[in-house]
Amino acid sequence: MPGPYRPKPSGFKPGARRPDPRFPQKKDENELNINEQITAPQVRLVGDNIPEQGIYPLAKALALADELELDLVEISAKAEPPVCKILDYQKYLYQQKKRAKEMKSNSAKVVLKEIRFGPNTDEHDFQFKLKHAREFLQEGSKVKATIFFRGRSIMFKDQGEKQLLRFAVELEEFGRAETMPTLEGKRMNIIIAPVKKK
Repeated sequence: MPGPYRPKPSGFKPGARRPDPRFPQKKDENELNINEQITAPQVRLVGDNIPEQGIYPLAKALALADELELDLVEISAKAEPPVCKILDYQKYLYQQKKRAKEMKSNSAKVVLKEIRFGPNTDEHDFQFKLKHAREFLQEGSKVKATIFFRGRSIMFKDQGEKQLLRFAVELEEFGRAETMPTLEGKRMNIIIAPVKKK
């Protein structure tokens, strides 16, 4: 006769390993071990707010952190013994996130501005477009210079290529050509990237 029905504990699949309560789960792979999560018998303490840098038994390092009302943070777990610092871990996490956010905003996508003209553009118009390209490069945008060949003007593709090369040469002080003039159907273009300021 079968025994009484026992429902399986919710949240666990049969055969799945249960988390060990003795080892707290880290929320994020980028998070560091702190305080009781550190398991090494001794640690190397570094940083400013300690009496002396060097190797300490884990219990003494934890006591020092407790005295300062800060956290013992394992900054290099693979070292022998692990390297730790005594600091305010929440403040440290906040600063790391802030730094990552700043780096992300600094590496924002480069804007691509397009300047179009024909193969027989006159000198005045050429200089006008050059002026705009110079401004775009100075503000950190890339410039895509495009020549459109309408109807039979495709016969002037050599002239168009010369114009694009001249355009790139005139802008050398502000940008460098990333590509040679390339013909795509009835348009030829060149991309010029801004020169990084030293």
